[in-house]
Amino acid sequence: MLNLFSPSKLPWMSGTDGQEKVVLTAAEVESLRSEIAALEEREAHFKAQLEHIDEVVRAARLSGYLDMRMRWATLPGEPLPVDDTDVDDWLPRYFVLQGSCIFWYSSCTDLSPQDSTLLSDVVEVGTLPCLRRDNEDKRYYFYISTRYGLKYECSSISKVKVDSWLEALRSDCKL
Repeated sequence: MLNLFSPSKLPWMSGTDGQEKVVLTAAEVESLRSEIAALEEREAHFKAQLEHIDEVVRAARLSGYLDMRMRWATLPGEPLPVDDTDVDDWLPRYFVLQGSCIFWYSSCTDLSPQDSTLLSDVVEVGTLPCLRRDNEDKRYYFYISTRYGLKYECSSISKVKVDSWLEALRSDCKL
């Protein structure tokens, strides 16, 4: 659309009153109208997205980005899990502690969470050893274990952030 408005591409004509005018065909005008309508629709969608994000963050007790990976507990009779310390399967997720749930989103701009867990399902919250990954800054780790055998491992370069999450989860889960 912007290319259409560049001075060299517009069909300019001089009017009878000495003013220069742009002459567009009916198809070009209709194309511009549909593009404007599409842009207005996108703008409305983005506004709704921002309002939703604002509402979620205002209602949250705690929120922020953490790196996360999931692990399942070993069931009786299963072999021990493979040592995967060299596997970099950490993904950044936006966590929100709100009410009786922990929600995580792929991005803070997502309208719906990627997943969630009830605080009543959390059976253990604890720290993991600090490590350096791939010549990065020191990272601080903690985990959340559920009664279903799912373990969420979370990390951040901020010790304060990890401590805040641990304190809030232990308090809310009454652990």
